[in-house]
Amino acid sequence: MASKNLMDLLQQPAAKRLKPSSTICSAYEDPKDVTSEQKSRMELNRSLAKAKRNLKLCSHKISNLNTNGEGVGYVKLQELLVEETWLEALPGEFQKPYAENLCKFVEKEISGGVPIYPPQHLIFSALNTTSFDRVKAVIIGQDPYHGPGQAMGLSFSVPKGVKVPSSLMNIYKELKQDLGCSIPLHGNLEQWAVQGVLLLNAVLTVRHHRANSHANKGWEQFTDAVIKTISQKKEGVVFILWGNYAQAKSRLVDETKHHVLKSAHPSGLSANRGFFGCRHFSQTNQLLEKMGIPPIEWQL
Repeated sequence: MASKNLMDLLQQPAAKRLKPSSTICSAYEDPKDVTSEQKSRMELNRSLAKAKRNLKLCSHKISNLNTNGEGVGYVKLQELLVEETWLEALPGEFQKPYAENLCKFVEKEISGGVPIYPPQHLIFSALNTTSFDRVKAVIIGQDPYHGPGQAMGLSFSVPKGVKVPSSLMNIYKELKQDLGCSIPLHGNLEQWAVQGVLLLNAVLTVRHHRANSHANKGWEQFTDAVIKTISQKKEGVVFILWGNYAQAKSRLVDETKHHVLKSAHPSGLSANRGFFGCRHFSQTNQLLEKMGIPPIEWQL
């Protein structure tokens, strides 16, 4: 499903891949800025092509394993992070003792009788879709959806054809209130990811129908390293932290170099306690534009 969605994006004419809105058009009304728009389109096309290539690489590793009948039901976890910019940004991370233990744990879980989500080729989708050099904003989730067909490796996102979860529907409602975006009929957020929104869960795998079942196994240490690396090696990234769990990650961010936006979580239990009305999407674009960075087209 994820492969098809990326293919759909690539096959669209460049002018249609990002729908125009007032938040984007205002930056390009002056004819002198046509070159900037063309540059932005070229960067998006490159990002789409890389994401498609990375997804295909991971899928091929899984299919080759099945074809060769090697006797194990998994590809080694570290082989599923294929985006070179992240491998360069996180040198030696998989060789650390915690990561070796994490890999063994996840591989054992995959080989067990209980389904693990997301599918193997999508475990590192957040990093394989949003390259390190493209990161403009970070939205942090907790762990993947634990129902069949829901998790796709991007926080809050589900493949097209899957019912939109309540938290994501509340995100869409806030987008409509904030920027006037129409509410999509699907929950696939890949279009945000290829623009530079890193949709990062703190824990990247989960057991079927057991929320937080892979918490405290090493994933948090890995994703904390991702956040710290962004903080140390980049500047001007907008960290969007919804709920207490995500807000606790602000300790990893150098707020003298980056921007941190905090609110309640968009879940049905807390959305009315500070998420609705937070205007994080327009704020993110305003911050990016002040730094001379093209804003995010949030409309899906």
